[in-house]
Amino acid sequence: MVEYRIDRRSGVATYLQIVQQTKHALRLGLLQPGDQLPTARAVVEATAINPNTVLKAYRELEREGLVEARRGMGTFVTRSLGAAQPAGSPLREELRTWAERARSSGMDKDDLAALFTSVLDQIFEGEQG
Repeated sequence: MVEYRIDRRSGVATYLQIVQQTKHALRLGLLQPGDQLPTARAVVEATAINPNTVLKAYRELEREGLVEARRGMGTFVTRSLGAAQPAGSPLREELRTWAERARSSGMDKDDLAALFTSVLDQIFEGEQG
């Protein structure tokens, strides 16, 4: 089951953080079709956010066809996303090693994210640099 972490300083709407974290879990195989998402009540208790925020996120996920709400039963995953590398895979381990090296050289999480994003942009958008 996924555990949501809300960053109130991120500038990203809380419901979008839940949507994004759910999608990440789907891409990484942490959530599979048939799995149940935490109840809105459980998310509220764990994160101290408004129940309507959780419901808005779940409605967005349902609109995108990723989950379905079953009355009286909960919200369930209907499909997965992407083909991310599972834990223990060679690519994931290489990335982990790289991130650990970058962190030990003094980079923080935001520095790493910016660097990684810029490299992805170059690769997937064909930019030179």
